[in-house]
Amino acid sequence: MPISATGNSERGFTLVELMIVLAIIGLVTAGVMIAMPDPRGRLSDEADRFAARTVAARDLAILEGRPVAVRVTAQGYAFDRRQDGNWAPLPDQSFRSRPWSRGTAALVGQGGTIRTAFDATGQPSAPTTIVLTRESEQVRVAIAADGGVRVGS
Repeated sequence: MPISATGNSERGFTLVELMIVLAIIGLVTAGVMIAMPDPRGRLSDEADRFAARTVAARDLAILEGRPVAVRVTAQGYAFDRRQDGNWAPLPDQSFRSRPWSRGTAALVGQGGTIRTAFDATGQPSAPTTIVLTRESEQVRVAIAADGGVRVGS
């Protein structure tokens, strides 16, 4: 049993031991923070949801035999149906207007809106690529000339 200079026996931790424990706690905390998923979800998941809804809108245009369009802005997207010579929002709950998740935006250029309409055969008015961004990440959703919708980086 060590005895201090004053003659009393002391118990406790040395400064080195405390520093080692703090370093271990810091490393574990950093590992947990890195492993935690983003509460907004992955950008590719958001692109997949958008692509799936776009495919459903294309299929609706084929089933109903009239044009259906996807309208994309920097803040979100919506689906419209051609009705009496005008575009009107689709009333179905699954096609309602949706905002992008926090921190996500679509690059839509100077016009501020991209509209691609699918005709009764499922062909788009023009091939289109929508680029979704979040921080330094980008994901592209391409609507091909054949009506196919593909997600890629």
